[in-house]
Amino acid sequence: MNNLSLTIIGVSIIFIATTLGSAVVFLFKKTISQNANSIILGFASGVMVAASVWSLIIPSVERLEELGQNKLLPVCIGVFLGFVFIVILDRLIPHIKKKRPLSSQERKAYNLFNAVTIHNIPEGLAVGLAFGAAITVGQKNAYYSALALSIGIAIQNLPEGAALSLPMKDVLNSKGRAFLVGMLSGVVEPIAAIIGIFLAMKLVGVMPWFLSFAAGSMLYVVAEDLIPDAQAHSSMHLGTFGFIVGFIVMMALDIALG
Repeated sequence: MNNLSLTIIGVSIIFIATTLGSAVVFLFKKTISQNANSIILGFASGVMVAASVWSLIIPSVERLEELGQNKLLPVCIGVFLGFVFIVILDRLIPHIKKKRPLSSQERKAYNLFNAVTIHNIPEGLAVGLAFGAAITVGQKNAYYSALALSIGIAIQNLPEGAALSLPMKDVLNSKGRAFLVGMLSGVVEPIAAIIGIFLAMKLVGVMPWFLSFAAGSMLYVVAEDLIPDAQAHSSMHLGTFGFIVGFIVMMALDIALG
């Protein structure tokens, strides 16, 4: 397989995986019980928290170590800026091209979509940077290493796509629209990957900030919307059970895939 084919596959599969994960919504019945909804929201919370730690914050620290830069301030500031960014969006979105205020459910849907989409940007950039480095080096093993990274991110995107589309099903009252939202959240990944390829040499120092920023945006949505909703309609700790399962699944994927 030539280098161009490897690059195309690597850039494409991260979006395809998000789309496949989002399609899980079609496997569920028309209505989801409150208990099942608590488990789903808890699972989504666990996936997002684990992704924030293992896919974003830890890689950010490792990249700063490689660059010989201060590890504390960029990560802390990046997380805080991600939090502030979603707070600002939360305040602005109801007033952008809307003739009526957003309902609580609509606002939560926007926040969840924004957080997951922002989280996908640095993942796409990471893939692009890997392939950009491979193009610069010109060695076959560098392309295979970049492809391995892309496959790892793609596998992680399967539960992430489901974690977005499943809660969206009840918010939007439509499987098709929930699937579309999940799929659209992944569109940014190949776009970011292409940008990363062309800016591979210039963007390396900025990546830790992107990673931490995405982590902060995801953690805000988990704490503000997902966990409270997961606990609101169940007294059997189902939301907490879903959280632990989601956290373990995402953590296991990140550890296994390195």
